[in-house]
Amino acid sequence: MAQPNPLTTPPPGADTQIVPGHVEHTEAHSGAFPPFETSGFLSQLIWLALAFGLLYYLMDKIALPRIQAILHARAERLRADLDQAQAMKTEADAAGVAYETALRDAQGKARDIALTTRNELAAEAETKRKALEAELNGKLATAEATIRTRTEAAMGNVRSIAGEAATAIVERLTGQAPDTATLDRALDATAH
Repeated sequence: MAQPNPLTTPPPGADTQIVPGHVEHTEAHSGAFPPFETSGFLSQLIWLALAFGLLYYLMDKIALPRIQAILHARAERLRADLDQAQAMKTEADAAGVAYETALRDAQGKARDIALTTRNELAAEAETKRKALEAELNGKLATAEATIRTRTEAAMGNVRSIAGEAATAIVERLTGQAPDTATLDRALDATAH
């Protein structure tokens, strides 16, 4: 005899009721695993076919069309996004080329402007230099003429001073003044 199960058997002294028609199975089951019993095999196949058919119908008419619509929408969205990305890449490439072209043009114009400005400034500086040189040459010529005039005047004064000094020296040494013709000849000889 089998031992009573402590989980299903009430403890002694517990208030329990016996349900009519309920029979406890204390002996082991005899026979095969219920799904493999041949007596219920046909009904199990029918229920399997009905369940499979119902599941197939639900998948075919409800679930798969929804999944297919979602996948189709996703593919369309991906295609549209890829087309848009390609268009944006093409625009970006065109903008990059335009930028490079504009940059090269701007650099060329900047070089031209710098060269033109440098040439203009060099020409202006050369003009100012020539004008300043001409002005300085004119002032130098005027100064040289003034120096020559004053030198000649000073030399004329030197000649008269030298003549007076020579006359005074000769007069002191000899006691008599030299004649002017002799004095002029002596001064002319020392000047050259």
